[in-house]
Amino acid sequence: MLNFFKGRVIVIGDVILDKYYIGSVKRISPEAPVPVVNVKTEKETLGGAGNLCNNIYYLGGKSFLFSVIGKDRNGEAIKEHIKRLDIDNYLIEENVPTITKIRVIGEHQHIVRIDIEEIKNISDETEKKIINKLNSILKSSDIITISDYGKGVCTPSLTKKIIEIASKKDVPVVIDPKGYDWEKYRGAYLITPNLKETSDVLGYEVENTDEEVQKAGIEIMNKYNIQKLVITRSEKGMTFFDGIREIYHIPTEAKEVFDVSGAGDTVVAVISLGLANQIPLIDNVMLANKAAGVVVGKIGTAPITLTELENAFYSEKKKIFHKAKEIIPKIEILKREEKRIVFTNGCFDIIHRGHITYLQKAKALGDVLIVGLNSDESVRKLKGEDRPINNQEDRALMLSSLEFIDYVVIFDEETPYKLIKEIKPDILVKGGDYKIEDIIGREFAKETVVFPFVEGYSTTSIISRIKKQ
Repeated sequence: MLNFFKGRVIVIGDVILDKYYIGSVKRISPEAPVPVVNVKTEKETLGGAGNLCNNIYYLGGKSFLFSVIGKDRNGEAIKEHIKRLDIDNYLIEENVPTITKIRVIGEHQHIVRIDIEEIKNISDETEKKIINKLNSILKSSDIITISDYGKGVCTPSLTKKIIEIASKKDVPVVIDPKGYDWEKYRGAYLITPNLKETSDVLGYEVENTDEEVQKAGIEIMNKYNIQKLVITRSEKGMTFFDGIREIYHIPTEAKEVFDVSGAGDTVVAVISLGLANQIPLIDNVMLANKAAGVVVGKIGTAPITLTELENAFYSEKKKIFHKAKEIIPKIEILKREEKRIVFTNGCFDIIHRGHITYLQKAKALGDVLIVGLNSDESVRKLKGEDRPINNQEDRALMLSSLEFIDYVVIFDEETPYKLIKEIKPDILVKGGDYKIEDIIGREFAKETVVFPFVEGYSTTSIISRIKKQ
């Protein structure tokens, strides 16, 4: 399982409030030759540096956000989102409107974008406040990520000071860049421009070919003393420069592209968390590439969840856990993602139609189905020394191969009491003729459901028929 729980990413940059009005288009306005969007859904989320923190949160990591907001309603909305996501922060209010982007989308197409902003560099006083606070919280285990959207927070003076402070404490600085002058980024550990940003800083158009991108990347690294570089290349994936001699061209993972909004934030979030958790950088970049392939398939600025990234990363979605403690970090992530967890358990010695029917019904009750599986030792205690017929690894593999089962956890006790106590499922499901008040562990579930077994199907009866033959 991927683990992004260690370390902390300090995010410094322009926080944005993204608003979406999404609907259908059936006619042209009689007032002007423009489409009329009948709004069905309104959505509001963090953008810019805030979207970077949003991604970090849903990947299971921890961030600390430094930014500037206005003294207005949109600024209050940003604070509410940050509080909901439990993001540590140092937000300074200035006399500027909170940067807000309003997008109107009809039939999956952007109709118009409305920007509310006043681009103005932060004051010297605000810069001093940020530097003083950064000095007071920065630890050697942190990663600093500068999310520069060119809206005024990441001034040349502030950016240079951040890199200088980080260098003294041996803290890597990752930069999502903007603009034509990268002198302020000199000495950064890693920069993640897209192809347009690469062209902008070099002053000429870089063609989207491996040869031209490679040549451009080496020029940037030499010119600005950058240690590592990742250039994102839209439909051609990305190119990773692990120094100027080790260069990797990584093809895109995207299956279908709906919206590239925020994809760069997702790439930077995964790379920053990977560094904080000491994942080898090449593996880290490969993860980021898979993450970008997921988010461009979503509409609007949307984070990737750890579960989505795991499903993209592993060829096999299902997981088998051999101890209860192994699945607990996964449970925490699923709950953070607000997934509805269903739990059931059994020996499942010889899987038959009754099991399949019952498990399908269980999965239909929620988003994730976890099956607790009695170990071989546990089955012997319950059924006798001649059981199980199939060992626990075979039984676990059979269950995990069923598409409606998400995770299998093997437990040694005769009952799943301890396992249910740890998982605390939304729904506890039992098969048979149990009375709900007699079901073990039901006090730890929000709801308990009993499904009757399919008549004529049981492992015991199957074994009995075989013995008679």
